[in-house]
Amino acid sequence: MKTPLKFLWLWTLATCGGFLASLFWMEISEGTEIGIIQAAVGGLAIALPQSLLLRDHIFTLKWVLFTLVAWVTITAIGVGAIGWIVPPAEFLPLRLLNGARSGFFGGFGIGLAQWLAIRQPVSWAWQWIIVNSLSWAIAIPVGTTIGFILRHLTRWFLGEVAGLAITWLIVAILTGINAYRLLK
Repeated sequence: MKTPLKFLWLWTLATCGGFLASLFWMEISEGTEIGIIQAAVGGLAIALPQSLLLRDHIFTLKWVLFTLVAWVTITAIGVGAIGWIVPPAEFLPLRLLNGARSGFFGGFGIGLAQWLAIRQPVSWAWQWIIVNSLSWAIAIPVGTTIGFILRHLTRWFLGEVAGLAITWLIVAILTGINAYRLLK
C-alpha cells in the first residue's frame, strides 16, 4: 500500500483529472440541463482513474459500473449531475442550502453504489456511504459559493466552473483520506 500522502495525492489527481477530462465531452450547465448520457460519460471519467488506484483492493469493474449507474440514477431522478451543474439560485443562502441538500443526496447515491463494489473486501465499507454523503454536502455549498462570488466579481461564467473545480478538489481530498483509511 502507498503511504497516506502519496495515496491522497494520487486519489486527488485521479478524481480532479477525471473531472477535467470529462469537460472534453460534457458542458457545465445551469440547473438540471445535463442529461443521462452526459452523466454516464462524467461518471466514467471519474470512476476509471479511481479504479486504477483501487485495483489491488477491489474488483475494479464493479467500481466503474456501479459508479456509472449511480451518476445516471441521481441525474435521472432529478438530483442532477452534481459536480457538473451550477445551481440556478442567485440568493446565496438558498444556494448554500440547496447545495448541501443535493450534495448529501447525490453523495449518498454515489456512496451507496460504490459501497456495493467495496463491501466484500473491506469490513468497514459502510462508512463510505457516510463519507460520500458528507463530502458532497460540504463541497457543493463551498465550491458553488466560491463560484458565485467569482462570477459576480468577474461577470464570467468561468467563475462558476472554477467553483465546481474547487468542489471536486474538496470531494477528492475528503474521500481520498477516507479511502486510504478504509483500504489499509
